[in-house]
Amino acid sequence: MTCPLCSADADLIAIDVDGGPFGAQAEVCALCAEQIAGEPDANHWRGLASAMWSEEPAVQVIAARMLKRLSGEGWAQDLAEQLYLDDETQAWADNVAAASDHKDANGAPLAQGDTVVLIKDLPVKGAGFTAKRGTAVRGISLVADNPEHIEGRVEGQRIVILTQYVKKK
Repeated sequence: MTCPLCSADADLIAIDVDGGPFGAQAEVCALCAEQIAGEPDANHWRGLASAMWSEEPAVQVIAARMLKRLSGEGWAQDLAEQLYLDDETQAWADNVAAASDHKDANGAPLAQGDTVVLIKDLPVKGAGFTAKRGTAVRGISLVADNPEHIEGRVEGQRIVILTQYVKKK
């Protein structure tokens, strides 16, 4: 098999390409998969000149993201300027989860839009009710300036919840 990113003849493995359609994957060689997850070697990625024109949207997204990561290299900047993606694929390439310091009670990282479960009954000040243990809070928002706070809707009220009282579902 030929890797669509670096053109190496090697066994391919499926990797998830997040931020787009549910379950989207691309099949790449082990070396590319390792460098996508870790520190990229700029010389290895020169094959992006052809990969960025792939007919496979997941490969295009990986190519766009790698060109952005390698923007310190002159050749990568030139390729990034030449790259054209349709609006949907461009939105997918730009949809990268931001690193967050928000963690649940078990230390699992929380992201915008996650679903969490309350692990303790919480009295809600000013609303006159208690949010019961076991209540699922869907589509949370992260409070940008405080990693110990998230926001979510419970019983129709938008409330601030301390991350130490939730676990990721």
